[in-house]
This record gives sequence, C-alpha cells and structure tokens, in this order.
Amino acid sequence: MARFEVGGKSVEGVDLLRRRHWASRLDFWPFLALYALWLVVVVPALDFTDALVVLGALSASHVLAFLFTAWSVDFRAFVGYSKARHLSTPQFPQSSHRYVWRALVSRAKQLPLGGGAGEGYPCGQLVQGNASEVLGIEGDRAPAYTENSGETEEIYFDFRKQRFIYSSQEDNFFKLRYPTKEPFEHYIKGTGYGTEAKINTAVDKWGRNIFEYPQPTFQKLMKEQCMEPFFVFQVFCVGLWCLDEYWYYSLFTLFMLFLFESTMAKNRLKTLTELRRVKVDNQIVATYRCGKWVRIPGTELLPGDIVSIGRSVSGEDRSVPADMLLLAGSAIVNEAILTGESTPQWKVSVAGRGPEETLSVKRDKNHILFGGTKILQHTPDKSINLRAPDGGCIAFVLRTGFETSQGKLMRTILFSTERVTANSKESGLFILFLLFFAVIASGYVLVKGLEDPTRSRYKLFLSCSLILTSVIPPELPMELSIAVNTSLIALARRGIFCTEPFRIPFAGKVDICCFDKTGTLTSDDMEFQGVVSLEDDEELITDANKLPLRTQEVLSSCHALVFVDNKLVGDPLEKAAIKGIDWIYTSDEKAISKKSGGQPVKIVHRYHFASHLKRMSVVVSIHEKYYAFIKGAPETIQERLVDLPAGYVETYKKYTRQGSRVLALAYKLLPDMPVNEARSLERDQVESDLTFAGFAVFNCPIRSDSGAVLQELEQSSHDLVMITGDQALTACHVAGQVHICSKPVLILTRTKTGGFEWVSPDETDRAPYSAEEVAAVSESHDLCISGDCFEMLQRTDAVIQVIPYVKVFARVAPEQKELVLTTFKTVGRVTLMCGDGTNDVGALKQAHVGIALLNAEPVQKSDSKSQASKSENKQGKLKKPKPSQEGSSSQLTQPANSSARASSSRPLTAAERQRERLQKMMDEMNEESDGRSAPIVKLGDASMASPFTAKHASVAPTLDIIRQGRSTLVTTLQMFKILGLNCLATAYVLSVMYLDGVKLGDVQATISGVFTAAFFLFISHARPLQTLSAERPHPNIFCAYVFLSILGQFAMHLFFLISAVNEATKYMPEECIEPDSEFHPNLVNTVSYMVNMMIQVATFAVNYMGHPFNQSITENKPFKYALYAAVAFFTVITSDMFRDLNDYMKLEPLPEGMRGKLMLWAILMFCGCYGWERILRWAFPGKMPAWEKRQKQAIANLEKKHE
Repeated sequence: MARFEVGGKSVEGVDLLRRRHWASRLDFWPFLALYALWLVVVVPALDFTDALVVLGALSASHVLAFLFTAWSVDFRAFVGYSKARHLSTPQFPQSSHRYVWRALVSRAKQLPLGGGAGEGYPCGQLVQGNASEVLGIEGDRAPAYTENSGETEEIYFDFRKQRFIYSSQEDNFFKLRYPTKEPFEHYIKGTGYGTEAKINTAVDKWGRNIFEYPQPTFQKLMKEQCMEPFFVFQVFCVGLWCLDEYWYYSLFTLFMLFLFESTMAKNRLKTLTELRRVKVDNQIVATYRCGKWVRIPGTELLPGDIVSIGRSVSGEDRSVPADMLLLAGSAIVNEAILTGESTPQWKVSVAGRGPEETLSVKRDKNHILFGGTKILQHTPDKSINLRAPDGGCIAFVLRTGFETSQGKLMRTILFSTERVTANSKESGLFILFLLFFAVIASGYVLVKGLEDPTRSRYKLFLSCSLILTSVIPPELPMELSIAVNTSLIALARRGIFCTEPFRIPFAGKVDICCFDKTGTLTSDDMEFQGVVSLEDDEELITDANKLPLRTQEVLSSCHALVFVDNKLVGDPLEKAAIKGIDWIYTSDEKAISKKSGGQPVKIVHRYHFASHLKRMSVVVSIHEKYYAFIKGAPETIQERLVDLPAGYVETYKKYTRQGSRVLALAYKLLPDMPVNEARSLERDQVESDLTFAGFAVFNCPIRSDSGAVLQELEQSSHDLVMITGDQALTACHVAGQVHICSKPVLILTRTKTGGFEWVSPDETDRAPYSAEEVAAVSESHDLCISGDCFEMLQRTDAVIQVIPYVKVFARVAPEQKELVLTTFKTVGRVTLMCGDGTNDVGALKQAHVGIALLNAEPVQKSDSKSQASKSENKQGKLKKPKPSQEGSSSQLTQPANSSARASSSRPLTAAERQRERLQKMMDEMNEESDGRSAPIVKLGDASMASPFTAKHASVAPTLDIIRQGRSTLVTTLQMFKILGLNCLATAYVLSVMYLDGVKLGDVQATISGVFTAAFFLFISHARPLQTLSAERPHPNIFCAYVFLSILGQFAMHLFFLISAVNEATKYMPEECIEPDSEFHPNLVNTVSYMVNMMIQVATFAVNYMGHPFNQSITENKPFKYALYAAVAFFTVITSDMFRDLNDYMKLEPLPEGMRGKLMLWAILMFCGCYGWERILRWAFPGKMPAWEKRQKQAIANLEKKHE
C-alpha cells in the first residue's frame, strides 16, 4: 500500500486506498452468508426461541459493525476500501476538469466532505495523532500558473480547513504553500496579478478570503451526539433492562441520557453560531491588479496581491482583512485580539532590509500586519514609485482565510468544540479492569445456567449481557464531562477562558511553573531612576538638570513612541524616560526640552528593537546635523563602542544586581548627506563605531501580589522557574524577591579563555562548570544561565543534563524559551507557563498549561444585577473618568460596530441610547450559561498565544487554574472509585445472588438510580478550596492507593451483603425460587435492596475527597443534604415506619431482631471502610513525580543516537 509521510504538525502521513463495490464490502457479504447459515443450520437444529436468540446476537453484531464504520475510520477503511499501490488518475471524459477520490484521514471527528467518489478510484489515508478521518482527494485540471501554455493537474485534499497538495516531483503531499518564506527582494518587486487568468488560477489555488464552515442544525448535532459509542452503548443497556421488565428504571435512564446529550448539542450549536459571527472585514480595499488600482472587497483578496491599507478617512478603526507585509509606510496596530498585548505595536516597512534576506514570520513580526488586528494610525511613504490612491500604506498579502493568524485561532476554537472529558485513555483502561471481574461473574452465571437444561437460554443470555454491560454505568460519560465543564464555567466567571478544555486535568498535575518577568511578575509601570555617565564617577545622577545634553537627547528621541488620537502610546519604559528628564515629545516626531534654549531633536528614521539584536537606534537631525542614537543591552552596546570607559562592566552589573533594568546609551555623528540618504543607511553602518553616552537605570516594580502567589505555589509542591529576556543579575534579584530563588545563586558565565564557570552575582564565589556535576551543584545553589550559554549546551548535548536543574533563564530569545519548555517535558515534568502572549507565544504553546495574560481587569459575571446597578450609581456620583489609551485598546474585544460608535464623539440620541441598552441586554442573555455546559469562548476572550487566556494584570490566574485542575483530577478519581465499587457490587448481585433468585424490583432500581444520579451531580459541583495544599492529588487512576482502596472496601461490602442475606434466609420458609421467574417480594430481596442502598450511601460518603482540595461534605451543602436524605430514607424503610411506602416499593417487613442488627452492621461497615480509606490516604499521599529517571532515560536515548 502506498504511504506518503507528510510529517506536518497536523498531518503525519497519507495512506492510499481504493473503494470497494457495495457487494464486496466486508460489512455486507460475510453477514449475508451468516444469515443464510442461520436459516439453513440453526433454525432446524434449535427450538424457535433459541434460534431467535442466535438471530438477535447476529443482528446485534451486524448493527455493531455498521456503527463501527462511523466510530472508527480505520475500521471503515478496512471494510469499505482495499489497498491502492499508487495514486493513478481515473478515467474521465476529456471535457471534465475535476475528479474525486476518497482519502482516509486519521482524525477522531468526521468533517463534512464535498462530492462523492466513483467506485474503484484510489483513495488516501491521512494519519494524524491516534485518530483517522476519511476525506476526499480531489483532482483539478486548470490553466497553469506558469509561463507555459496548456493545463496542469493538481491533486489535493482539505483537512480541517487546510489544503494539502500532491507534488509529483517529491512524490508526497505538502501543505498548500503561501508566499511567507521568500527573499525580501521578491516582495519589494511584487506588482500583483497582471492578468485575469492569473487571478482565476490564484482563486482556484487559495480560495476566497473568508471563514467558511457550514452552520449545523440542532437535529444534525443531536444525531452526531446520539451516534457516539457511549450513547449507543447506554441505549443498548436500556434495551436490556426493558427486556428484563425494568420499565421505570429504563425510562428514567433514557430521559437522563437525552437531557444530557441535548444540552451538549445545544452548547455546541451556540459555540458554532458565535464563531460564524466572526468574519473577515468586508471593507473595500484598493488593490493593484492588471497594472491599475481597483477597489475590491477584503474577502476577495489573494496571497500575492499588492494593496493599500490604513485607517479610514473617517477615523474609524479598521480590521486588517489578511496577514500582509508592509512594503512602504508605517502603521500603529492594536493586536490585543490575538496576543493580549494592550500596548499598540508599531509596524514598519521592509525598506532597508537586505534583498537576499528571507522573510521569517516569527522573527519579522514588526513588518507584518496580522489579520483581525486594528490599525489605529498609519503613515504612508510617498517616496516610492507605486503610489496608493487613498493615501494608505503599501502591503503585500501573505496569507488569507484560515491560514491567517486570526484564522488559526478560529481553527483552534472551532475544532475544540467536541465533547470534553478527563483522562479518557485511563477511563478505557479502568473499564477493562472492571470488565475482567464482570467476565468472571458472567461466565459463572453462564456455566451454572447451562447445567440446568430447563433454564431459558434467552433469559440466560440476557442475564450474562446485563452483567457485562453493568461495567459501564450510564452516568460515566455525563460525569466525566460535568467534571471538566464545571471547571470551565468557574474559570470563565473569573475572566479566564480556555480553548482546549482537555488541558484542565493537566493543570492538576503541574509540578513546575515557569514565569516571564517583565509585564508578568513585574508591573508595566517603569520608574526612571537616573543616569550613570561614567565621566567622573559611577554614581547615579538623579537630577535631570545635571545630565549631559547628549545623554538627554538620546533618551528623548531613541524610542518607538507614537501619537494615536493625540495621545502618546508605547513602551512604558520609554515614556518614563522622557518624563524623567523633563522633555516632551510632539506629534511631528520632535523631542523638545522644557527648559529654554535647547535645540529640538527631529527623528529622521527609526531602526526598531529586534529581540535577536537586543538594541534599537534612530537617525536624528539636530541643528542641520545628523546623529545616530542607540540604546540596548549593555553587553551588546559594549562590542560596538570605539572606546570602552573604565568601570563599564562593573557599573552596569552593580545596578542590575539591585534589580534595576539598565540600558546602555550611545551615539555617533554622521556625515552630511541628503535626508533621503539618511533614511536609507544600512543598520549596521548606523550602529557601529559608537561613543558611550551613559547607562539609563530604571526600576521595574514587582506586582503587589506576585510574591504571595508564587509563595503559595511553592508551598503547594510546585517548582518555580523564571524565563526572561532581561539581564541575568536583574532576573536573579527579582527571582529572590518572589520566592523563585531561596538558596545562593550561581550564574553560568563565559570566561576570557572561552570556557564556562559558575559565578555568584557579586563575583565572590566561583565554581568550575561540568555538565555531569550540575545536579550536585543545584543541591546547594540555585542556578541561572543566560541565552548565550544555550549554543554551548546544544553543541555539547548537555541540554537535558543542565536545563532541568536551572531556576532562572535570562537573556533568552523566544525560540530559547520554547527549548526550555520542551526540555522540561522531555524529562517528564508537567509544565505551566505564564506570560504576556507576545514574545512568549512559542513557550506558551509548548507548555502543558499555557496562560496568556491580557492586561485588563476581569469581569465578574457572578455579580448580581443589583450589585451592578449599585456600583453604577456610585460611579455616577464620582467625577467622570478621563478616557485612557488602555480603554481604546480594549475596544478591540468588542464588535466592529461598537468600536465605531466608541470612536465617535457625537452624543447619542435617546433612541440610540435605548437601542444600545436593548442590544446590551440581548448580548447578556445570549452569554448566560446554563450551568451544565461549557462556556462559549469568543474570539475577543481567547488569545492565539495559549490554551488559557486570563483577563488579569497579575499572575493570580495560575492559582485559579491549578485549583480547578486539582479539583477536576480529584473529582474524576473519586468518580472512578465509586463507579468501580458500584460495578463490582452489581456484578456480584446480578451473578451469584441472581442464581439464588435474588432480584430487584423496578421501583427499587429507579429510586436507587435517582439517588446515584443526584450524588454524582452534587460531588461534581464541589468547589475547590481557596488555598492550595502542599499535598498533591494522585495524577493517575492506576496506582496502589486506588486499587487497595477499591479491593479493601469491596471486601467489606461483600462481607456485609453476604452476612445480611444469610441472616435473612434464616427467617424465610423453605421455598425454591426460580432465577427466571418474575419479581415477587420476599425477605431476601428486601434485605439485599436495603443493604445495597446502605453500601451505595457509604461508598459516596467514604470516597468523597474533600479537604485539602475541595469543600468537605459539610461545606458541600447539596451533597450533604442528599446524603442526609438517603440515610433518612433507608432508616425509614428499614424501620418500617411507613408501611404504605414499603408496600409501594414491594419491601417485606423485617423481623424485630433483624432491624437493629442490620443498622449496627451498616454502621460497622461504614466505619471499617472509612478507616481503611483514611489509612490508605495517609500511607499513599500524592508526591512530586520522580523525573530524574526520565531524565537518565532521555540522556541514554540521546547517546544511542550518536553511536
């Protein structure tokens, strides 16, 4: 069979198949033969009832085979397709331009497929993860997008809104390429599409720039939910109970199932409907096509188009319709809707970049306008040949549709709307474990039943089926979903949104928490402390009047600040510097001293900050002379100075040790030249041969709650790590203040000879570096390494040996942050990363739990309307707050029409205010959660950076997420224990006791089911405790604690059940009860039901896991009252207080002596189980995972690869 190894992020490989003729399908002719065999062989040999039993089993197998084609794509490929050796073109008429194959794509959920496949056509299997999916591979004959005449053949398939094209040269499928990795020369020379033929070819290749997916109906979603394996199995179980004449119990179970599934379908429908509202901005865009400017809708843009983009003339914020590269001009863009970064970003053109350099979307973000973001301001470049007719910036369209940054976020949200559960793999293994006991019990019944020739085979097989199906109770999928959905709702109420719900249980397993420093642990509000000039001494000059003029000029002009709507916006550090030296910056890009007599500094050109360069620079004009002003990391500027001042290194280290942020300032005088030439200087030419102008020292205050939050994380058995782009000494100082570092710190430093050694921050303590001794050094010291050490670690294959022991990572680039997280995962750590969503995107994506912080106050949805109105009235009495830039930035999370209204200063009329009030009420009604389903994640709530997005300006959401994760883990664990105990007890009752004639009545089973459903519902809604405990939850179901707990409690339950039934038989007359007879009340049945009820209540009460993770039973009031009701109920029926109730439930009165004995035994059983559970919790506490073994294994595997 032909297989294509795609090796992509979403697709691993494609297998080719060929569709079978319907008569040769493996789910048709084998069963046809079996039906004929039944008719010829079975019917004459057995009596009619037994023959029908065989036919029923055969029919059930056939239906199961049909359902498996819907559940398993691998099975569907097996029965409906044969292997194909190559991707050959099928025969079709010459006039046809399209042909379709079927492709098997490995994925769990079916996607709607267009077209159908002819019989015998080749077919492909796409492998992704552990799941499969059948898709159509389509072939097009279309005009070639080349200079050659004729037509080209294109074979492709679409998978989750991504297209994969077959390459005959490579003989493989590749993701449809977009022009995102070309040399800059390719973009600069781009002239758009020259002919209509090329436009049509591009439309066929990339499609329209829209987010298009079908709107499913409730009926269709409900059908999908009802086709789920669990649901079908549950309906099958209900059918078996009906055959055994448990009508009330069956109807109650069926009602619960349909109620839950309809709720899930309704929730998915709401989510998909909400997503469909997000559309590409259909603004009219000036586009250069066929040698002239034409105006087309944004939805018609194509990769390769040259467009004019900018803010509208009316001043309304406009969304960027696609990802595009700025060729000319600059723009101020708010990217909060994608990254959560509230500070507007300055985007500049590619002018000045080397023509041979290749574009990198990750590295060159400052040149790219991302789809969905909003342009706050733009400045066109009038010096280029191609002039925009509307005065906009010239840009090259890179990606459209679902391939844009906004589209990728849409895909993440769209395809995470399936049912959410916790520990699905372990669920299956646990069920197999229970199935082992059920098979034994079922086999016992079958053997005993076959020994009796008069026994009905129909009833016998029904009994065996009921035992086997009792392993999976109807509540299982509901409870697993509710456990996760409850956490999702609780987080949403605290302003924390999740696009990947399966990660919530991971939050409970987290053992190492990684934090960015700037903007995450520390505040964005920078404080300018002063400048160290190094002219006379190393003292800090805090008086702006005493600063050298050149230093003031550098500080006032070397920045990326900009005016938006007459407000200065940008990096808080740069604003603090201008304020600290008492200068002002004007909208015409001039820096002017407030003191009289100073010359204004006019910015001519900027070279923006780049993380890999660690510096920025500007070309300025002062009194008709050109200067280059530069600022950056002290170690970077050091290499570019003509003369290095004495004490340079010692001085900046002195202040970084104190936790200050230090920037080196430098300048150079440029020769006289025309202004155009000054704007086109090479960056390296501007930033070399510099003169030192001083160190600017800033204080970056730590957020008020950072220390307390991280201390609680440390005390709750979590390792803490800092990953920052800041200087090592500054990072170590902050790490010590927020409890990341508690031992003496050693920093890995390069020596003058080129080697490395460990050096303390004050350089008094030194130790030689050896990768093998890092573990030993880390026992007495906290370790810090900087970004320049990573190359050495990678070169010497010491990454896995060193990184797991490091506490602080400083001066790291974004890709190095990603490497840190992948290394932690390699050695078996469960990681959490908390960052601001811009430079931390890679690390946030790699972490098991990534949290992007949006710099906004969370909305407390739990507040009542009365509280909201009260606060509103209070605010009305205060003076009206001034509109801030942050407020205008946060408008991005609102729909376009609301931002348009906000940008208008015209007062609203009474009618408009009423309409806005009504619209707000409708939105609130739509957003209300029903409490049973997961909250809808909207595009403004989610960040493309990570699975979790928190609308907080602090690291406190890490506590909330871990708290909910632990609660979900604990709830799931206790559910499995309770289900396991219930299943074992049920298997015994339905096997051994069933053969003795013990049977439950229909009303009895229904009441028992109602109590079970209520218990499960209430324990899943237990709230987590506010304080995280040092004790960790057990991360896995399969552990000694769970097995010993289940087996020990089951032994006590069994002993109680057998003892009570044996006691009851003493009071019963000698009568023979047929196992297959209809239910009729007797003392043994009554006692067994009462005992089962007592065991059920004891199981929930004993295995409820409250403190130290969740509320205790007394604090979880609904569960407490349900337990009280159950205890009161079985006390009433045991004491026979209400005879009419017992008669309705068909319960016989207990003998006087037996009532007290039964209650006493129940109390002893409860105490025994409770004591056993507490002993096991003490003996097997949750512990930090032993990751050192995984580390040694990873090192050994690495050594094998090199051999």
